[in-house]
Amino acid sequence: MHLAIIMDGNGRWASRRGLPRPAGHAQGARALRGIVEAAAASSVDTLTVYAFSCDNWGRPRSEVAALLALLRRYLGSEAAHCRAHNVRVNVIGRRDRLGDTLLRAIEECERLTQHCTGMHLRVAVDYSARHSILAAARLGPATDAQFLERVNSASHSAPAPAVDLLIRTGGEKRLSDFLLWECAYAELYFTDCLWPDFDAAALGRALQDYCGRQRRFGRLDLPAPAAAGTAQEPLIRAGHGT
Repeated sequence: MHLAIIMDGNGRWASRRGLPRPAGHAQGARALRGIVEAAAASSVDTLTVYAFSCDNWGRPRSEVAALLALLRRYLGSEAAHCRAHNVRVNVIGRRDRLGDTLLRAIEECERLTQHCTGMHLRVAVDYSARHSILAAARLGPATDAQFLERVNSASHSAPAPAVDLLIRTGGEKRLSDFLLWECAYAELYFTDCLWPDFDAAALGRALQDYCGRQRRFGRLDLPAPAAAGTAQEPLIRAGHGT
């Protein structure tokens, strides 16, 4: 299973408590550790989290600096923790606009966990799905496999399966330029819970909701032939699409 999460609501979590926005991001980083552990202990093979988008550069300089410094510290402190839990880390997104200190932290974290065989954790930093898709398209005609390889190359991403479930916390209901190619048939789960409050129990509820859905990928599930004298099941059940 490939689970993707848009970790939204850190700033609002802090503001509601009279704290500066960076305090919310710090609490969000602590929440991420718990979710990584919970996901690794469940059926999740790949976990992709949205940490910093290309559009986040438009935030105040002080907040951007705090976010990038937090990312550097997170990668530095979590590398050993992830390796101990057999989690392989890959940072996806652009790298041409990141500072040398953060780049070294990314490379070191990836190096330390490269031989882990458990869950694959992908952290999206300076990421834009549109940038990756456009970069791949500009290289000219390609087969489906070649095009996907180009998309991955543009975002420094190791190969990963299509997203099965995308969770967005914080109450918003949009994809925000996140994994647009990989989410073509993803199930979407939106929750009002702010990211710092999203814990293993909340993840469990999202996974339980996902398990109750029908995934037909545009096809119909034809019913078995009815026995004589019984009514036929409708091909489409209410609430499960057309």
